[in-house]
Amino acid sequence: MKRTLFSLAIILLSFALASAQTHYAQEFLHKQPPRVPDYMAFAGDTIRFDRSDYFERMDRELVSFTYMHTNTTLMLKKSQRYFSIVVPILKKEGIPEDLKYLMAIESNLDPKALSSAGAAGLWQFTKATAQTYGLEVTAEVDERYNIEKETLAACKYLKTAYDKYGDWMTVAASYNAGQGGISKRLTDQKQKTALELWLPEETARYMYRLLAVKMLFENPPLFGFYVDDNDMYPYYPPKETVNVSSTIESLVDFAISHGTTYRKLKEENLWLRDNKLTVKAGKTYKILIP
Repeated sequence: MKRTLFSLAIILLSFALASAQTHYAQEFLHKQPPRVPDYMAFAGDTIRFDRSDYFERMDRELVSFTYMHTNTTLMLKKSQRYFSIVVPILKKEGIPEDLKYLMAIESNLDPKALSSAGAAGLWQFTKATAQTYGLEVTAEVDERYNIEKETLAACKYLKTAYDKYGDWMTVAASYNAGQGGISKRLTDQKQKTALELWLPEETARYMYRLLAVKMLFENPPLFGFYVDDNDMYPYYPPKETVNVSSTIESLVDFAISHGTTYRKLKEENLWLRDNKLTVKAGKTYKILIP
């Protein structure tokens, strides 16, 4: 009798555990990727997905973003902080706001990002390209990490590319592959837009990743992500901006004299790459005080 009761208890416990596991799985099972829409508006243009190649390429990126849990969640949390700085600059420079999503696929909205190819910052400029667009890159100063200045440099690039192509998706492709490569392929393949080109895999995906990330940021729950306003990392404006026109021998002392710490000063001014700042005659730097 005791053995029978014990066996029954084991069976009942097994059923209870199985039921709990099923409930847990149902509760935490990630949503399916969103469906590919009929069309999307991007930077004033309309991209339709009524062709199988467009549809399948977009579907691939929607699936990819749905299951990139860690990176996607952190990007959503950081977006308010960095978009607050970048969007007003884009608007002032006449760049469509949708181009802010280039930062998401370039750097995952990480202002400290450094690629294996040496591209740095939110906008991922290489040293050569950065200097071409007016950014200083030295051992002490790397303006690829200065959000305001790197965004202005990105705007210069984007405007130059748009003047050449007249199409923002082609501009986006050139941001990944370079204007020389895209222009040559447009000529060789006799096409007017990068969406119609045979491209290296990375660049071919790049344009659809840009569209997918726009969908993600505009409606995270579609992808199974729930990040409300309280989860967002806020943007804290600097306490003051100090114009520096003479050499600072110790940024540690400079920070303390302005009521902050070296760590906080460096976090606020990632472009300061050393513990000192050499200022040449006639040069002025703006240092943000947190």
